[in-house]
Amino acid sequence: MTAPEFRLTLLSAGTPTPTPERFGSAEVVQVGDQRLMFDCGPAATHKLMKAGIRPTQVDHLFFTHHHFDHDIDYPCFLLCRWDQGAGLERTLQVHGPGPTAALTNALIGAGGAFEHDWQARINFPTSQAVFVRRGGTLPRRPPRVDAADIAPGWTLETDHWRVTAALAEHVQPWLDSLAYRVDTDAGSIVITGDTQPCPSVRELARGADTLLSMCWDDDESMIANGEYQAQTGILGAARMAAEAGVRRLVLTHMGPHISTPSVLEEWLAKAARIFDGEIVVGRELESVALGS
Repeated sequence: MTAPEFRLTLLSAGTPTPTPERFGSAEVVQVGDQRLMFDCGPAATHKLMKAGIRPTQVDHLFFTHHHFDHDIDYPCFLLCRWDQGAGLERTLQVHGPGPTAALTNALIGAGGAFEHDWQARINFPTSQAVFVRRGGTLPRRPPRVDAADIAPGWTLETDHWRVTAALAEHVQPWLDSLAYRVDTDAGSIVITGDTQPCPSVRELARGADTLLSMCWDDDESMIANGEYQAQTGILGAARMAAEAGVRRLVLTHMGPHISTPSVLEEWLAKAARIFDGEIVVGRELESVALGS
């Protein structure tokens, strides 16, 4: 039996600092015809479309944490998916550390920040006509989202994939953070989210095929700038990959300095002396085949 297609698409590969090449965090893991989205940073909905993925093709969204560069496009994604789905879309399943559930309700629940939008679309005659033309059947219903707060150790399993959450050490106690592992018949990938190198993420990644790791900057600059705590640099990512025994390391959440070609070339060479597997520099809207 042929294993289902297993692919990573980087929608965003940057940081809170916008650059022409990178801004924010969001990625999609495809398992067969299912697409799992992780984080929803700046313009993630538009980048989905640029990558050839319709919002209605995403039924599961997982948040690593709730810094704005990981969730600022969430209301756009929620409303666009609902609007374009014309009532035919499957209920979106959203999981993440707190305040995932409260944030969802505050955005699109009764009395939420965007209730005015969906109320107008539900009730205005022209909006109803557009809804029907898209295939919907009146009366139109408000957005339906199942959102839940989860903790380390949580798992979700289907016939085709299993997602496992583990602690990521970032900015606790102000925000909780999670890393995720996706296991399939075709292989496995671990998404660190924002974290410093830590045992829980390393153990989550043990034996995985691919580690998608944040790479804020080169480690020397991070130490000199006082930015080493709560974040992973390029050498830290290489060490985690080597210690976990993964085959491939994909770098994301890359800041402007490490993205400078001359700096990146120097530090990739240093990282390769620590991790002898494949190192992929994450670039927005690029796709990476996963598994064997």
